[in-house]
Amino acid sequence: MNNIASPELLYLALTAGLTGSLWLGYIVNRIGERGVLATLKTPDLETPPQASWARRLIRAHSNAMENLAVFTALVLAVQLSQVNSDVTATAACLFFYARLAHAITYTMGVPVLRTLAFFAGFCCQIILLINLFI
Repeated sequence: MNNIASPELLYLALTAGLTGSLWLGYIVNRIGERGVLATLKTPDLETPPQASWARRLIRAHSNAMENLAVFTALVLAVQLSQVNSDVTATAACLFFYARLAHAITYTMGVPVLRTLAFFAGFCCQIILLINLFI
């Protein structure tokens, strides 16, 4: 059985895990393009990956980290304020799946779905924020 105190914290942990693992794809690409030793050296940030999907995954990862900071603050505020509800639990769940969809569609280069996934995650953050004040 899981020891997480609330669904909101569970989805925060899952979102953090997702965000923390997104780098794996573009590192595997870098190993394929440059070799293991070159990848293990100090990174050459001036030379982007040759694969367009790897460049997009790097941007998706950066976007995920930015959104994780906001989501974390909102979930912790909901938790500390004890305003958890089915609405906040659903918003946290949908945020996780929206971020997963965003990472996949961004990496695949699907512009409209990527934007819709981002917007869905943003709406979930707004729902969490509103529930702090009602």
